[in-house]
Amino acid sequence: MPQRPFRWHNAIGLVVGLVFALFPIFWMVSTSFKPTHEWAATPAVWITSNATWDNYAPLFFDIKGMYIAGNGASWIAMLHSFIVSSAATILSLLIGGMAAIGFSRYRAGGHALAIAILSVRGIPTVVIAIPFLILFGWLGLRDTHIGLTLAYVVFTVPFAFWMLKSFIDEIPAEIEEAAMMDGMSRLEAHFRVTLPLIRGGVIATALFIFILNWSEFLLAVVLTEKTVITVPVNMNLYGGAIGVQAALATVAALPIVIMGLVIHKHLARGFTLGAIKR
Repeated sequence: MPQRPFRWHNAIGLVVGLVFALFPIFWMVSTSFKPTHEWAATPAVWITSNATWDNYAPLFFDIKGMYIAGNGASWIAMLHSFIVSSAATILSLLIGGMAAIGFSRYRAGGHALAIAILSVRGIPTVVIAIPFLILFGWLGLRDTHIGLTLAYVVFTVPFAFWMLKSFIDEIPAEIEEAAMMDGMSRLEAHFRVTLPLIRGGVIATALFIFILNWSEFLLAVVLTEKTVITVPVNMNLYGGAIGVQAALATVAALPIVIMGLVIHKHLARGFTLGAIKR
């Protein structure tokens, strides 16, 4: 089919779409530099002429007596989020990847079980949060990195499983069979042949899972109290301080943006299921 020319109405649609997608980011960054009296000014101040770095102070200092009683500087919350999100992402990829290989190559469990695994993610988080709170209290895992990591893994493994399975399905099993004929074991064929071929898909899945973990709020606010405060919970502590929340959100978005830029080549391949087509 011949490619259609890019016309003026396509350009207008593209511009409108970009404005719609980028405006929240612009407003977040702009608000992060506004002084207090411009946070909710009427009419709205689009770009402040009195830019200030005061909204970023909670990143480095424990603010007490202002908006909250103080839970430590926000960079500590970002460190907690990074530890928990990274650990949960790695575990989800390992568990989901092994399950994906089993279902894709050996038809383990059948299609019904695969759907059942995905349905776990359809359960509202609030339904699981309270049972988790009680269970983790009994196990001594409440307000710990391990407890929050395990809770995140429960909710992200189904996504990891289905995404990785879709990538593995695109790799002909004959490639692994050829590797085994050359002397590799079945396990070696999976990890030394198949996984490198879906590297882009693994990286795309890892970023997607990391974003889910990094931005998760409900489980974090229920299962933590004082020790493991994550970024979304820390931002919630500054309720009403719009500029401070915008500043924290701007900084919290940077790791995701940087990771996306660093691995963008793999993402382009991964999100288009670009491995080997039958």
